[in-house]
Parts: sequence; C-alpha cells; structure tokens
Amino acid sequence: MRKTVTLLIIIFAFASCKSSKVSDKSIPGLSSKAIVKKNTAASFNRKTVKASMSIKYKGKEELPNISASLRMVKDSIIWLNFSKLGFPVAKLKITPDEVKFYEKIGKTSFEGDFKLISNWLGTEFDFVKVQNLFLGEAILSLEQDKYEVSVKDRKYELLSKKRNPIFDIKYWIDPVHFKVIKEEVGHAEKNQNLTILYKDFHKISESLFPKGFLVTAISDQMKTTIDVNYKNVQFDVPLRFPFAIPSGYRNIELE
Repeated sequence: MRKTVTLLIIIFAFASCKSSKVSDKSIPGLSSKAIVKKNTAASFNRKTVKASMSIKYKGKEELPNISASLRMVKDSIIWLNFSKLGFPVAKLKITPDEVKFYEKIGKTSFEGDFKLISNWLGTEFDFVKVQNLFLGEAILSLEQDKYEVSVKDRKYELLSKKRNPIFDIKYWIDPVHFKVIKEEVGHAEKNQNLTILYKDFHKISESLFPKGFLVTAISDQMKTTIDVNYKNVQFDVPLRFPFAIPSGYRNIELE
C-alpha cells in the first residue's frame, strides 16, 4: 500500500512539472520586435479617463484607505481629488510643466516641478511616467531599446541588451493581450529599485485598462508602497478640473 501511495505521488509530481513546462512551451516564440509591436498596438487610445480609486500609501507617512477621484485628459492634465470617510482632504493637479497640490488638514500647498511627485513615489517621475502609471503602460517606452526575450511563468520577459551604466530595466508582458504586467527599474548609482505590478487588465468599452497597480520603491533611505484599485472607470466623457489653492496655506519647501 505504501509503495502504491509513493508511486502515485511521483506520478502526480511528474505530471505537475510536465504541465508547467508545456504551458510555457505553448506560448509562441516571438522576437522582441514582434512583442514590442503588439504592445504598442495594445496601447491605451482614449482621450479622457474618469475613475474612482481606493489608495493605500506607506512611505514617510502612512495613509491607509484613502479614496480619490481621477480625471485625466491624455497628454494634457491629471487631476485627483482625495477624500477620507467622504470628506475632501486634498487636491492634486498635474500638467506636463507643473504640479499643484494642497491639503486641508495641515493647510499646506505646493506649486512647482515634479519633485513633489518623485518624493511621494520614492523615485524620479515626470508627467509621461505618471500618466503611463495610471493607464497601465510601460513607464519608459519599449520602442527605445532592444531586448533579450525569454518565457517564464507564462509571461514574456524582456531584458535590455544594452547594459545601461545608470539603470537596468526589465519587463514582463502578458502573451494574450501584450500589456505590461510588471516592470522593474534599478538605479545602481542611486541604489534605488522601482517595481510596478499591474493587477490584471479588463476590457472597458472595448479598451484594456488595469484593475489597479502596486508601486514599490526602495532606496537607502526608505521604502515606499502605493496600492491602488480602480472603480467606476469611464472613458471619453466631459470633464471639469476645478482647482484653487485657498488663501493662508503654507507653501511646502523641497530641496
């Protein structure tokens, strides 16, 4: 009886391993150029986005269970209204040239460049990177590089052929819809590592959009995590972007 049980365990273990290998082998062996082309074809192509979000942030401060309303005009403006328990607590307005922010609890404000966003996210960001993060796109264009391709865990893994002395970047791409599922950027010189994990994609009005994303930024000084989940996503609807910093707010000074 014991020999029979042992034999069954071996058979199931072998079958399990074989199944895993077959699932990877069943993914077409595409060139990096073909994968990048399919990823580009799957790029988000709507003009505006309106969505609700739940956010958990942990960095220099911990802000669990924050809600936010997102409004975006692609390549033009990103607007966020933050609330806690239904009460508005902060607003953020981002354009390609400027970041504006104010929060009501401490009565502080900011008007300037992307230092504030980079400070929150734990690594350097600009408008395009922030926009791509919200839209589920690679934060750096895949078309700017050439890659070595492998298939691991039923995903295409793309690693740059050119070893950049400043940073290394790696992408994991879904073999069905060809969206980036995960990306890692490591800055060896600054000892920083950024990981973005998208929580799958679903089709809304014939467009693929992430269900949410998790950002993890690690440096010598700190670790920052931002966990975002989307709700009530709409595209191409009329939008307003009300924003006015109240008088008497103290301006945040960043180095």
